[in-house]
Amino acid sequence: MIEIKDDWCKGCNICIDRCPVDALEESDRLNKKGICPPQLKKDNKCNFCRYCELICPDLAITVIPDEEVKKIEKKTLLSPVGGIKK
Repeated sequence: MIEIKDDWCKGCNICIDRCPVDALEESDRLNKKGICPPQLKKDNKCNFCRYCELICPDLAITVIPDEEVKKIEKKTLLSPVGGIKK
């Protein structure tokens, strides 16, 4: 889920232009500044990379990954070292 604080947005559209999976678009609603803030497209491929959150100069975007994404286990190529062999 992506949470956008509409009234914090100044409409620079950096998040829309830079999204690597093109998941954001300009909304049709106006904020207090008279700007159309971004919104997630209805059919989007957002992978919760948090790039939009990182580059937003107004800190108006917060990325909250879905539970499914949080449960992905990270695998490592390294094996444990040391200990006693059985």
